[in-house]
Parts: sequence; C-alpha cells; structure tokens
Amino acid sequence: MAEPLEKATFRVEPGEGGKRLDAFLARRAEGFSRSRLKALIQNGAVARNGTMIDSPSATVAVGDSITLHVPPPEPAAPQAETIPLAILYEDDDLIVVDKPAGLVVHPGAGNMRGTLVNALIAHCGESLSGIGGVKRPGIVHRLDKDTSGVLVAAKTDAAHRGLSEQFADHGREGPLRREYDALVWNVPDPHIGTVGVPLKRDDRNRQKQAVARPGDRGVGASGGRYAVTHYALKEAFAGRAAWLRCRLETGRTHQIRVHLAHIGHPLIGDALYGAGFLTKAEALPGPLKAAVKTLGRQALHARILRFRHPGTGDILQFETDWPKKLVNLVELFRKLDV
Repeated sequence: MAEPLEKATFRVEPGEGGKRLDAFLARRAEGFSRSRLKALIQNGAVARNGTMIDSPSATVAVGDSITLHVPPPEPAAPQAETIPLAILYEDDDLIVVDKPAGLVVHPGAGNMRGTLVNALIAHCGESLSGIGGVKRPGIVHRLDKDTSGVLVAAKTDAAHRGLSEQFADHGREGPLRREYDALVWNVPDPHIGTVGVPLKRDDRNRQKQAVARPGDRGVGASGGRYAVTHYALKEAFAGRAAWLRCRLETGRTHQIRVHLAHIGHPLIGDALYGAGFLTKAEALPGPLKAAVKTLGRQALHARILRFRHPGTGDILQFETDWPKKLVNLVELFRKLDV
C-alpha cells in the first residue's frame, strides 16, 4: 500500500498509554506496516514531544505528541552521470578515487544526482549494477560530503564482500588502516590521545550525531555505538590551532568530527559541530580570517587508506596530498608563529 503522508502528528489518548511506540503508530498511521514503522523509528523519523526517539519498544504516555516524518520516495536506482573522477587505482575488482570536498558519496534525500555513485555507474558500466544494494552500488565505506580523500569502491560481489569484511573488522586482525589529517581549533593536551566515547543520533537534530551519555533515551539508554578515534599532534599554530593525524579504530558517522568537538577541538570550518567557535575566526588576522570564513568545508582529509586486495591478497596503500585550499590555510596559520 502506498504511504499516504509525509508528516503527521498523533496525540496519545486515554487508553493508549503504555503501548509500544511502533504498536501505537501501527494503529494510528494508516497505510504503514509495523515493520516499516519500526524501520522509520530506528532511522530517526519519529519524535516524541519534539525529541527524536529511535527505539521501537519505547512506551508512549497519555498526552504525548508523536510526530512521524516520512522521507520522500526515491527512484528505484541511481542514474549514470558523467562526472570527472580522480582515479588512483583501478582493476576488474575495485576502483580507488581521491574524492573532492563537496561530492556526496551516494544518493539520498536532497542529493539524488551528482553523487560519486552516479559517477561510478557511468564510469564502470553494468559491472557495478546491484553490488552492495541498489541505492549504494559498490560502496563499502563513506566520506562526508565536505571531507576529501581516499575512497575505495567494489566492482564485483566478491570484492564487495571482501572489502566489507575488512571495514567491519576495522583493522583489528587485518591490514586495514584509515588515517586522516585534521585542522582543529586550539592545541590538544595531551598531544597524543584516544577518544573512546560511544556515539548516537542527536535527540534534537536528526542530521547530527552526539556523544551517548548514561541515562539517554533511545539508543543512548543502551550505551550508544562503540567508537574510538586515535589522534596525534603533527603541528601547532601559536596555540590557536593544530594539525592532527587521526586514525580510526571504528567507522561511525561523523566520528572524527564529533570526537574532536567533544574534547574541545572541533574541526576548523565545521559548521555543524564547531559553530560555537565562530568567534575565534573573527579574532584572526585579516587574510587568515578570510580564508577560514570562506573555507566552505570542514578541514578534514582522508589521507591514507590501506587494505588487502580481495582478489589478489596484496596489501595496497594509497596516500593523497591535502587539497590546495587546506594547504593554503596551513601556510597562513604558520605565519602566526613568525
């Protein structure tokens, strides 16, 4: 049955209190199966009294206001688009690219065209069809839209399975290694450290992730998702900013961005997690202030990706330089020490 609405709000009436959230919505939201509602809840599409809740088993109380947001329908499959790719390596099994900032990895709400997947379909042809799912063919890991750097995609089912297993293991027993360069506000102390706090979807903003704290509702009540980021100082800039090398032990959405913001060192240019540091840009000297304010992206670059080739067994490692915009920013920060 077709889903008849994009957004609806339901008030919990007497006699409905104490029911599971998914069961309550199944009775009140016509045209939705309970399994579909459960998936929508888990994907952050339901709010209770204005706060996102992602546990289908959560109970509702009389007087609660339950809002259901249904994402617009998407095309059955992404379409091929001729978009230039910076290809670092390619064979019959996989392709490795240097993704620029501003390029979305796969289609989604608000970004149905102009993505890396659209470009890969055009470049790889029918070999990519359906691998890893219709909506994300070939994709085994992601980089945020405004993060640049090395990304690998699979061209066969066997390669997709082999790469996915390595990314799921996060290098604990295999050769996978993911390293990032980051420019952050202030200088971390200690200079080398590990951030190991769990993450969950933000209760107030479905586009954000947040640190899961004891007593949080929904996912947070079970401790959030395990996440670990290692960092080391490469260079400090007059105490105002720092260049960090970060290594992922897990691969959660926005992980580095949230972890660094959590310890008080958000990425320069990160409007989502570093908005509270906008005044620091105003205090910078003219050219540097202009460079920060017009950066248009977070200063995060996926510098190194190492993995075992799923076909040959060879260990492959790829490393890319910073984009020119970030190189220029580092050079301007260095002048603070002169």
